[in-house]
Amino acid sequence: MSGAPEVVIHANPDLLAATTAARLVTKLVDIQSTGRIPVVALTGGGVGISTLAHLNDSPARDAVDWSRVEILWGDERFVPSSDPERNAGQAMDALLSRVNVDPARVHVMAPADGEFGDDVDAAAAAYADIVDGLETIDLVMLGMGPEGHVASVFPESPAVYDTRSVVAVRNCPKPPPTRISLTLPTIRRATDVWIITAGTAKAAAVALALGGAGEVALPAAGATGRARTLYLLDRESASALPAGISRAPVS
Repeated sequence: MSGAPEVVIHANPDLLAATTAARLVTKLVDIQSTGRIPVVALTGGGVGISTLAHLNDSPARDAVDWSRVEILWGDERFVPSSDPERNAGQAMDALLSRVNVDPARVHVMAPADGEFGDDVDAAAAAYADIVDGLETIDLVMLGMGPEGHVASVFPESPAVYDTRSVVAVRNCPKPPPTRISLTLPTIRRATDVWIITAGTAKAAAVALALGGAGEVALPAAGATGRARTLYLLDRESASALPAGISRAPVS
């Protein structure tokens, strides 16, 4: 079982993204050195995509055999494939189109103009088939919203109660309203979970998540890894941490 979440604080969002990129390379290389193919779920958002861009610019990028990485997403906006807000498209632009990924191992959530058309439930079920077929998930990377959502699991929403592996999400409180998301039980399948977030607007939610909030009111509190849970923060998002939370020195 995972112990208490670990907190690592970085001086600013750019350093947070650069350091997380280096951490991701190390994680992937370590798993590949055992002969296994790592399985990682990526996140979107400003820091998530900046992390991938930093990784692309890093000399360490090519230490990873990208053809031997299974890539998932934690969530996706159910919009047409050309929509610039899609997490997968942003990840492709930042990194994945620039490395030798195996397309069969890049598992994109279906867009609204894809094979399932506008049937978001069918699209979610198809992604669940992929996720359920994986023996393990090594890492889930997540951002966090100012109200404590992770992936597209929002506070008090039907998704926070859902026990399926992947769920169609409707009526999201932030646009676009329709999405596909891993659920908290799937996130908790991961060996490691990294919550990567920056900015003063996230500080209260970070403090609540680390201070014992329940997952229904604050889904981030339920996003834990089987072996390790890391909160990778900048100074601003860490500014309201409760007393007694251990943390690594600011890098």
